[in-house]
Amino acid sequence: MLRLGALAVLLSLAFVAAALARGLSPAPQSSMPAPPAPPAPPSPAATTQRSAPAEPPPPAAPPATTPTPPAPVWPAVRWRKSQALGVPDAGRLLGGVRLPREGEHFFTWDPVLKTTPSRPWRRWGTDGLVRTILRVARDHRAAHPKAPRLAIGDLSRPRGGDFGKRYGILGHVSHQNGLDVDVYYPRKDRRQLAPRRPRQVDRRLAQDLVDRFVAAGAIKVFVGPSLSLRGPRGIVEKLVHHDDHIHVRLPPLRR
Repeated sequence: MLRLGALAVLLSLAFVAAALARGLSPAPQSSMPAPPAPPAPPSPAATTQRSAPAEPPPPAAPPATTPTPPAPVWPAVRWRKSQALGVPDAGRLLGGVRLPREGEHFFTWDPVLKTTPSRPWRRWGTDGLVRTILRVARDHRAAHPKAPRLAIGDLSRPRGGDFGKRYGILGHVSHQNGLDVDVYYPRKDRRQLAPRRPRQVDRRLAQDLVDRFVAAGAIKVFVGPSLSLRGPRGIVEKLVHHDDHIHVRLPPLRR
């Protein structure tokens, strides 16, 4: 009996030891891989940087341009019908028209003050004379675009009459009834001044002026003796004190 009891105790102890040994052993490792860790949430700065739209580049500056100067406004002519009375060296002017101080194709020259523009009271003529001056100046410039504007000298006084020495330098024997005008020769250097010596005159352009006034109906064109200008006999004549300008005379208009 005692032997059987001891054997039973031994078996019980062995069973308990085996059970304890099973409970303390590590759990078997799984063959499945561990699931990946979730991605970290983006930082607020990174989210803002990705979502903000790119700023457009600043607009290119327009190319620099030179401002265009405004076109000059030339003085207008106040037209009216005129009448030349008497003869060029003993006459009067009725209804005279004043030539503007300057225009697109001409400027006026005061022979006494040696300046431009000429004083207004020296710039009166018949409407026919003023129209002829403007037309010849325009056509001359159109034919010679690089030529200077024409320098226009004395016409007549507002009502014509005496235009002698008391009005400056030599004065004029004629220029009394609005049919005479002095036109200065174009200069070689293209300066807008009256020439002072024959060598300053562009003789080709000067001859062109003589031809145009003859074609416009001039009955007299006085030219300087030093310039060899030519034209129809009896119309184009040489006269002293005319080496810087031509003196043009028109016939009176028949109305």
